[in-house]
Amino acid sequence: MPAWLIWVIAAGVLAGAETLSMDFVLVMCAGGAAAGAVTAAAGAPPAIQVLVAAFVAIGLLAFVRPVARRHLAGEGAQLMGTEALIGKQAIVLSEVDAHHGLVRLNGQPWTARAYDTTQTMTAGSTVRVMEISGATAVVWQES
Repeated sequence: MPAWLIWVIAAGVLAGAETLSMDFVLVMCAGGAAAGAVTAAAGAPPAIQVLVAAFVAIGLLAFVRPVARRHLAGEGAQLMGTEALIGKQAIVLSEVDAHHGLVRLNGQPWTARAYDTTQTMTAGSTVRVMEISGATAVVWQES
């Protein structure tokens, strides 16, 4: 059996095993094995094949795996929908109290109510969105 085929089989087994672990280690080793297969197909001696496979696997583990893990974990992902509105400032269009009101949020009018039920916010004041409840912005006026 040719050496390159052994490397390809090893890469396939490692890549398949990655589906069980989902840790991005075995797939990086599979990349190293694939590099070993290319080196073997080029006719390099076994020692060079092993060195190339190890070097590529270590490089993938050091540089590609952290990026892949960040993307999988969703670090830096943008908030979407109503989650993106929480923490934004809004302008009161009509008086906001514990039960009703209207604010301009993200360029659109939103129904609103006060986060602190004792607060009453007058038109023209700036408030911060604390949460979104259905189609209502729950806002708080900072002192």
